Amino acid sequence: MVLCGASIIGFTSSVFLDVVTREIGAPWLWLQQVTTGFFAWGVFIGMAAAARRNDHLYLVEITKRLTGPKRTFMESFNRLVVLGVALAMVWFGYKNALLDLGSFRMPSLIPLTYYTASVPLSGALIALFAVEQLINGWKNGFEGPEDTADLRELVE
Repeated sequence: MVLCGASIIGFTSSVFLDVVTREIGAPWLWLQQVTTGFFAWGVFIGMAAAARRNDHLYLVEITKRLTGPKRTFMESFNRLVVLGVALAMVWFGYKNALLDLGSFRMPSLIPLTYYTASVPLSGALIALFAVEQLINGWKNGFEGPEDTADLRELVE
């Protein structure tokens, strides 16, 4: 979450400085590259943070209403799908980052790998969090304190 906050602060600050320097007639062209970097890292680290907090969107409403073996199956299936996607992010993100070592952003000549390295790192974190959730769910059950609330809507 700290990295997400740092990315948002960096993104906002670099956009602000980019606008200010352009308005005073002395643009810093490298600020657009900084903005792109903060945006890319913010998006992918944010994905990992959402996976860790279980805030990302996947069949939550269905699994919240299930109990017992059906719940365990659906929660396990969901996390195994997330794990598969995360491993694909690691593998293909790594290959893409290696290819980007030969591509450079102008005018600073920064390798594109500085931007695309966020993909395999995010995938590795998401995979770690999916495995952690699977192990904890299998040991302690997937039901949480939020599942004890009455899910029926009040009808007046």
